[in-house]
Amino acid sequence: MKFNVFLILFLINTSFYSQEIDFIRVDSGHFYQGKEKYSFLGANYWYGMYLGMESGPGDRDRLIRELDHLKSLGIKNLRILGSSEGSGMYQITPALLVSKGKYNEAVFKGLDYFLNEIRKRDMTAVVVLNNFWMWSGGMPQYISWAEGTEIPLPDIEKNGTWEPFINYSLLFYDNKKAQRLFRKHLRKIVNRRNTISGIKYKNDPTILSWQLANEPRGYNKKEEYRVWIKTTSDFLDRIDGNHMISLGAEGDGGSERDGIDLYKDNHFEAIDYATIHLWIQNWGWYDPYNVETFSEAIQKAQQYLDNQLNKAAKLKKPVVIEEFGVSRDNADFSMTSPIHYRNKFYEYLFDYTYKNIKEGGLIQGCNFWSWGGEGKASEPGGMWGKNSDLIGDPPHERQGWYSVYDHDTTTIKIINEYAIKINELVK
Repeated sequence: MKFNVFLILFLINTSFYSQEIDFIRVDSGHFYQGKEKYSFLGANYWYGMYLGMESGPGDRDRLIRELDHLKSLGIKNLRILGSSEGSGMYQITPALLVSKGKYNEAVFKGLDYFLNEIRKRDMTAVVVLNNFWMWSGGMPQYISWAEGTEIPLPDIEKNGTWEPFINYSLLFYDNKKAQRLFRKHLRKIVNRRNTISGIKYKNDPTILSWQLANEPRGYNKKEEYRVWIKTTSDFLDRIDGNHMISLGAEGDGGSERDGIDLYKDNHFEAIDYATIHLWIQNWGWYDPYNVETFSEAIQKAQQYLDNQLNKAAKLKKPVVIEEFGVSRDNADFSMTSPIHYRNKFYEYLFDYTYKNIKEGGLIQGCNFWSWGGEGKASEPGGMWGKNSDLIGDPPHERQGWYSVYDHDTTTIKIINEYAIKINELVK
């Protein structure tokens, strides 16, 4: 009898939930939720599932405070890590997928908690499922498991070469063993029932889209790369017909050598919208030690964005600018150093996004990289350690590089102003 009562209450709850919240979808080049257009200013908050854990690196009180803060600023969307694999140097730990087929349930419950808290605030999440880079395990970890070989990590702290690592990660695209492991993992994620909400992930409208990977690149394996995009997006679409699918690539990227192209990489039917990343500092357009390069970098950014939107128009697909950032002034990693040029860059990107949305363009939102919140770099400019706070800079990057802390009031004021302006466009 108790079981039947529980079942009835559960069915009523899930029925109500599904009726009240619509999945985000694409229609005529725009995002819609129900009959209303959906656009946003969002943040990258990749480490949320770790704060959502009950113990270990978990800090649910911090997570709740930060989600409330982001919500109060008008943030509607978070791009989050939904998977991590293995363990090693320059990598977040503990992993969700510990080894082939073995999961850390504590991390999974952290993701459950995080998604449920996002849902309670009427926010949405872009869930990243893989990574070209090592900081969450990702593609190189799948290769290591499939072939029993060691990942050739670069010596980041001594500015070592990345070439062996890149060539190793590229093996993922046409390695059948690695692909089988990844697809098995996709089934696990999609069919996961949230231990808090009771909703299967594939039935949860909180998820705006599944994202195939963080910054996948083709380099000299462009053909294999694009075959992987098609086959994986088709597979994901078959096992979950509710959610949009995005690639997670940078668009055209900062160099032809990267082997990526917004049009060619996103023209597949199962990819619902294109993604753009814009890194004026990483790509060598802006030198924080020479501020005179900033104005020229903005000009290059304008040309880059215009070109990306032209390609998206040929695809007839919407776009999200899902990563952009710049260091604190003079590349200073200390938490209280000036952020004048970061603020100028944010204003430029937010204004570009706002105007495009207002004019009915293809941009549907943007996510700044990234939210550091209450976290503190244990060694500003140093590398992340297992006992370090979680901030916006992943373990393979120097801590404090691109994080927006909760005390960066001038940046937060800009975020809030443009979030309000963008939100008002869809009222």
